[in-house]
Amino acid sequence: MIRALKRLGRIGLRARLVAAFLLVAVIAAGTTATLIYQEARSAILQQAQDTAVDQLREQIGAQKVELPMTRESLRQLSLTVGRQGKPHPWYVYAEYGTLRASNVSQPTSALLSEDLRRRAGANPHGTFQRVVKDGRPWLTMGMPVRLGKEGMQPTQPSGIMVYAVMPLNAEEDTVQAMVNAARDGALPALAIALVPALLAARSVLRPVRDLRRAASSMGKGRLDTRIEVKGSDELADLAWTFNESARELERSVEELQKAEARARRFAADVSHELRTPLAGMLAVTEVLDEDADRLDPDTAAAVRLVSAETGKLATLVDDLMEISRFDAKAAALNLDEVDVAETIAKTLQRRRWEEEVVVELPDGIRAMLDPRRFDIVVANLVGNALRHGAAPVRVTLRTEELPEGPRVVTEVHDSGPGLAPDVLPHIFDRFFKADAARTRSVGSGLGLAITLENVRLHGGTVRAANHPDGGAVFTVVLPLRPPVAEPLPGEMLSAEPVS
Repeated sequence: MIRALKRLGRIGLRARLVAAFLLVAVIAAGTTATLIYQEARSAILQQAQDTAVDQLREQIGAQKVELPMTRESLRQLSLTVGRQGKPHPWYVYAEYGTLRASNVSQPTSALLSEDLRRRAGANPHGTFQRVVKDGRPWLTMGMPVRLGKEGMQPTQPSGIMVYAVMPLNAEEDTVQAMVNAARDGALPALAIALVPALLAARSVLRPVRDLRRAASSMGKGRLDTRIEVKGSDELADLAWTFNESARELERSVEELQKAEARARRFAADVSHELRTPLAGMLAVTEVLDEDADRLDPDTAAAVRLVSAETGKLATLVDDLMEISRFDAKAAALNLDEVDVAETIAKTLQRRRWEEEVVVELPDGIRAMLDPRRFDIVVANLVGNALRHGAAPVRVTLRTEELPEGPRVVTEVHDSGPGLAPDVLPHIFDRFFKADAARTRSVGSGLGLAITLENVRLHGGTVRAANHPDGGAVFTVVLPLRPPVAEPLPGEMLSAEPVS
């Protein structure tokens, strides 16, 4: 049953509607035919039965008998009653004491049951019974012969019993003909019912298909999609509700897009405007750092604090500018064929991380990459591992053959406690920090977000997980030959402040 329901669930809605319509038609036709068959059969058999019983009663009442009966007189009685049988010829069997006679060769019949004999003997008006023998229907009747005229004086039992057996083949043939006619007419009726079923399914499915196409269109970003409302039924109400929801969604998305554009422009402009004064501040702090040793301890500590915080601010501004370029679709790749192992080694050397990082960098792996952006990816992942994980940090490089083509895989695995399950889904979110106590850390909270955008720009993927041996592991998968594409059109950064 469960498998049948699953198979039914895979059938299309049109087929299910047509099947349901036809099923209702079959049930209605079958129920009607059954009721008509039962009523017609009862009426046909009842009419034949009533006619035969009345005729037998009339014939028995019209007979003049003289007692005692002989076998010959008993046979004559059987022949006389049998000749008058209606609506079909009768087989008549007469009994008087031990004498048996009939209008056929057999003096008695196996169709006469003991129940019929008992009830016929007890009822002065006789009785009847329908039986089936060898698949053929019969009407059996039993009636006593009484002496005297009915209604004129009390009648007396004569001891004579007359039994009549009448075949009901003609009535059964009539009933069977009705069944055959109903059966033969069922298929054309179902074929005719298929036409309104298809029309009904079409009228129901058309708005459903319109709704599906509209939902698919909205899923592709066309929020101005609407459905034509026809009629005033429930499907029309559904279409109207969809249009209202789409209209509200379009309005909300437009407002969000405008707010997001304003926020991006604000961040870009603020970052741009901060770069000029920051450049001067960095120059001043570098001079102060050089002279810090000649200052008193308190002043030297304040100078170093200002220098460190200015460096953090400069890093944050640079990261904001980089994120703004990605948001504005203005970031582009400057591809060059590089030795990936050599590029990673240079990244570690420039930041003096050779002693803290263990590498497995096989030679000969060359790929088309943007060296600057790949340097940022590796530096952000290794720096994040050193700050928030634990040394040693392991950087491995390898190639893989995937269904979509050859890929270069870079893994950064730290020796720390790993990432909490609630942190993993948000690890690449902007300004996300796993530990609220690290809000004053060196990082801007944008490093992993920038890493994600740079990897996506190369047509690759980056994922974070916990290594089975402990620690967090970041895996970067890049194509050896990324597709070259023009920067997507978008909002370009303004060099002028927004007033």
